[in-house]
Amino acid sequence: MEIAADTARIFLPLVLPVCLWVIYTDLSAMRISNGAVGLLVIGFFGLGLWVLTGDVLAARAVQFAVVLLLCFGLFALNTMGAGDAKFIAAAAPYVHPGDLRLAIALFAAILLAAVAAHRLARHSALHRLAPHWQSWQSGKRFPMGFALGAGLAAYLVLGALFGR
Repeated sequence: MEIAADTARIFLPLVLPVCLWVIYTDLSAMRISNGAVGLLVIGFFGLGLWVLTGDVLAARAVQFAVVLLLCFGLFALNTMGAGDAKFIAAAAPYVHPGDLRLAIALFAAILLAAVAAHRLARHSALHRLAPHWQSWQSGKRFPMGFALGAGLAAYLVLGALFGR
């Protein structure tokens, strides 16, 4: 992995609780809060001032802006929810550009597992553990924050363990 292990370890204590919050709120309310997204953005650039060089921080700011524009374009085309678009953009600067292919493959695997787990739980007795969750009655809609939060958390955990 191209991400520095020390960098991943510094970001992880902030990112992990936010990812868990996103997973819970999207499963329970089909919503990713602006507060969670804001914490990711402020946390990255706040900690980034201490951890990253100025040129790397500037490049990641561009990465954030490009992904935000792309995702809002997809939101405007009604292909994704606004919370999903904001979360993806907020998560983008945490991903080292050299790890992009790995991050996409990791997310794809997590997305498949998350969809399967959610669908199985929804159609089994497991959904009775949280009967009030809106995602159980969402029809074909899927709480993408479940996979997005797990994907960002998994990337940083792997970076902390196996980063350069």
